Amino acid sequence: MRYRSIMAVLATSTFLFAASQVRAADLEVTHWWTSGGEAAAAKVLASSYDKLGGDKWVDGAIAGSGSTARPIIVSRILGGNPMGATQLNTGRDAEDLVKAGLMTDLTELATKEGWADFIRPSKLLDACKYEGKIYCVPVNIHSWQWMWINPNAFKQAGAAVPTNWQEFVAAAPKLKEKGIIPLATGDAWQIDGVFRVMLANLGGKDLYLKILDQKSTEAAGGPETKAIWQAFADARELADPGYVGRQWNEATSLVLTGKAAGQIMGDWAQGEFGVAGKVAGTDYDCLPGLGVHPALDTGGDAFYFPKNANPEITKAQLKLASMLVSKETQVAFNLAKGSLPIRGDIDMQAANECMKKGIKILTDSNNVLPSYEQAFSSDTQGQIEDLTTEFFADKTMTVEDAQARYVEIIGEAK
Repeated sequence: MRYRSIMAVLATSTFLFAASQVRAADLEVTHWWTSGGEAAAAKVLASSYDKLGGDKWVDGAIAGSGSTARPIIVSRILGGNPMGATQLNTGRDAEDLVKAGLMTDLTELATKEGWADFIRPSKLLDACKYEGKIYCVPVNIHSWQWMWINPNAFKQAGAAVPTNWQEFVAAAPKLKEKGIIPLATGDAWQIDGVFRVMLANLGGKDLYLKILDQKSTEAAGGPETKAIWQAFADARELADPGYVGRQWNEATSLVLTGKAAGQIMGDWAQGEFGVAGKVAGTDYDCLPGLGVHPALDTGGDAFYFPKNANPEITKAQLKLASMLVSKETQVAFNLAKGSLPIRGDIDMQAANECMKKGIKILTDSNNVLPSYEQAFSSDTQGQIEDLTTEFFADKTMTVEDAQARYVEIIGEAK
């Protein structure tokens, strides 16, 4: 929903930051962390907040993915029934709500606690800014550019455990012979994620930045991008017919159980491996950057705090914001979530082997990529997702036709 639409709703709304009807000590927190690993991570935050005393985390989990939850969250805020805090992706998810003046200004707290001194990379905090003021708290670094594999599935098929995407594709025939799904995937945003990862890690950083930062139609229509669409066409041959409508954690479960050999999915998948008691480097392994270009985007999750006329709610919001960036919370939460911390000054020795790979990659700023959420508006993201989903499902659509439509989208991207 764009800015004008929001203002139109506000014009007829009686909201005007009305006081919440809940007790001051109750802070409802909405999020879409509902898989096993995600729920465990959310519980870490809830428990940590409740231990501070006084206020209480009231869990407002919304089943489904972010694409399901975001409209619900926005509708509640516009409709005069704001939650105390809400998870959104780091980037432009709340851009219009901030412009409309509906979010609590966290600048004073951030300045007092020196967030700019320890949040890294700095663009995570920059993504929370509007006209120089800070309106959100980044809580982790989530990267899309990972492939998760079950080594035992390859051994069962008599294929070498791959070290990169090309070797993975080459092993697919043997996997299929054994009834093992080569590539586990699911509903639309997962399919789109596969394309994102291929663009970044098969195409390389320069191509990725030309398209995301420069919105270059020349790059989008060039031979390098055509090769990405061809690799994406190869990927649709590796998925099983049952992928349609499959939840991402269900796809992860297929890899966990050896029914599938691999999954291209963000590092939040590690939470599922952790809940299942699986050990990185033994029960499962990871190929950051598809084993080709080890670069990771630095998107993730952030918390926003809708304005509320009740001063006790505002105090509770600021207390939660402060807790979210604390050293103790950053360690405990990210170990549970499988994500990387937003602080560079904490001890992550307890991290598993895959998390350590990610931490090492991000120590070199040349390996850091902007996320889609930071580069494209929600509308542009939706258009690309529609295209990639259609292409993946319709094997009669040619690479040339898909690329031509992609060029049009990039040419009009915001």
